[in-house]
Amino acid sequence: MNPEEAEMEDSDGEDLIETPELPLEIIVYILSFLHASDRKEASLVCRTWYDASQDLRFQNVTFCFPASASSLELVRGLGRRSRCSLIISQLDGFSISRSLLLEVGLSLGSKVDSLALPGSSITEASLLALLPRLTSLRRLDLRGLDSLFMSGAFLSRQEHRQQVRSALCGLEDLDLSGLRYLSDLTFNRLTGCTPSLRRLSLAGCHIAFEFDPYRGCPVGAVQDSSALLSLRNLRKLLTDQKSTLVALDLSRTSITPESLRSVAQVPGLVLKELHLQGCKELTDYSVEVLVKHQPGLLKLDISGCTELSSRSVEAIAQGLKHLVDLSLSRDWRITEKGLAELLSLPSLRTLDLSECLHINGTEIVKGLKGSGRAKLEVLNVRSCSYIRDLAVFSLTQLLGDSLRELDLTSCDNVTDLSVRAVATYLQKLVVLRLGWCKEVTDWGLLGMVQTAKCELDEDAVDKGPTFTRTFGNMGFFKPPRMPFEERPKLVTQNDLEQFKQQSGASLLALNRLQELDLSACCKLTDSSITQVVRYPALHRLSLSMLPDITDASLASVALHCRSLTSLALSHCPGISDRGVARAAPYLHRLQHLYLSCCPNISDRSLFLLLEHCKRLRTLDISRCKNISSTTVELLQSQLPFLENIQSRFIGGADLLPAL
Repeated sequence: MNPEEAEMEDSDGEDLIETPELPLEIIVYILSFLHASDRKEASLVCRTWYDASQDLRFQNVTFCFPASASSLELVRGLGRRSRCSLIISQLDGFSISRSLLLEVGLSLGSKVDSLALPGSSITEASLLALLPRLTSLRRLDLRGLDSLFMSGAFLSRQEHRQQVRSALCGLEDLDLSGLRYLSDLTFNRLTGCTPSLRRLSLAGCHIAFEFDPYRGCPVGAVQDSSALLSLRNLRKLLTDQKSTLVALDLSRTSITPESLRSVAQVPGLVLKELHLQGCKELTDYSVEVLVKHQPGLLKLDISGCTELSSRSVEAIAQGLKHLVDLSLSRDWRITEKGLAELLSLPSLRTLDLSECLHINGTEIVKGLKGSGRAKLEVLNVRSCSYIRDLAVFSLTQLLGDSLRELDLTSCDNVTDLSVRAVATYLQKLVVLRLGWCKEVTDWGLLGMVQTAKCELDEDAVDKGPTFTRTFGNMGFFKPPRMPFEERPKLVTQNDLEQFKQQSGASLLALNRLQELDLSACCKLTDSSITQVVRYPALHRLSLSMLPDITDASLASVALHCRSLTSLALSHCPGISDRGVARAAPYLHRLQHLYLSCCPNISDRSLFLLLEHCKRLRTLDISRCKNISSTTVELLQSQLPFLENIQSRFIGGADLLPAL
């Protein structure tokens, strides 16, 4: 063999060398950055990627399914996993439910980390047959399961309590929200089986804080009640489990200022998280007492406590120096006072001021300009109509490095300038909500300035005074145009070409978005939606109530946002079967679709969804006059995960006869 042939063989050999595979640890690290649905898709690449997806850090996945015969096979298949969380709905006392719970206990007993049973009427016998087998359970959700507690006999037998206690000795999170028949006796029996609780929710429960209506005496004057849960009994639990309990939810209860003081002063109790949403009897004094006795609170929810004022805000800012998460939503008496001091807390990460009608953002900006300021990651100012472009512009500059979620829904004075500021300075945003911001136009989304003037309205020319018999308009002063009467200049093809060449920031710059809400931004058209809504990681998108978008927007969104799991297009008359036909092949991951009041959607669209969108769980086609009930029934029978379908007044059904 001559040297040239040898050299050629070597070169050919080099071409055949395979690229070495990545180590499994590197693939696991890569997958850790993916959403659960994306990780599931990645596991189908090859055997190595599948093995990486089975790493223990990804194993605690939540599976949600109804009680049905087909769910039995699903439960058996989950037996190969090391850990899982279950949400089983629609359980009842019939054989299918009993068999399903028995299979959960046999196949997954030591692997279930969390269990929730929403919308069920489970029997005591079925649950007591399951709980002793769940030896690794960390979270138990019994919300609304009144059938368990109605008789008052739940866990009344000593042997049952011993079995349940041995299994639930490691339970950390117990949710008893909305139970109407919870009493001292049943509460003590259940919590006696959970000695290591860290989180307890009693939201919406009927708790007697000061007076027992059944016995006609103050609470605590007699022994444990078989009819209601008392404050005395709750304090007893907090005292017994003070070493572990750090989170308490008493939202939507009738807790009084003195009762809250009694809870806050339990000796040795150190709460990190407290929820008091909708407790309308609380006053500023009660918040001051709470802050004084529980200064270690990291999360506080006092939304909907309508008697609170800015005095509470000042107390929180002065007393909770390590606060991370605060919700003041719907506290209508709160003003700007105290917000500057609150925003100077360096640990604050989440602030909810939605529906605080007197907030304009001035003091928020002032607090964020100080030293040691808060590094907010979530800011919600929904329905704060005094928020204007200047405040948004300042906030975006101050929070550019930290903010991940911004809610400007129903901020009426927010315009294109705010949108451009968001796109310029908040490029790490994951969630952006601009719903009902009716002054936002295509120009704002495109990041362009509308330079051309609209044509002069002939009516604007002064024609001198006019007089009418009603003297309603004397003609001396022409009334100003209302904002909703003005339409922006339409974007032309030439404008779009300039947009593609410019370097300025449009919403395209927000390439990390996972949720975007543009519903009821009625001045938006295909011009911006087709050019800007192009986010590979987007999971939730709402374009409802956009009268000027067409099938072109739907097709573009589906093509460029293939990770969508939720899409809202209700009240969009320009969306038709043609758009669904172009979009459906790209929406394999779609789970929630809203098409109510879309008159051009027909049975054809449902057949397309049946073919391409196998994962649909929620579908709203209410008031779609061209859809038949027969096709809806076919869809329900063929899609395995479809749980909720809204189909009121389809097929041209009239609302008036129903009334």
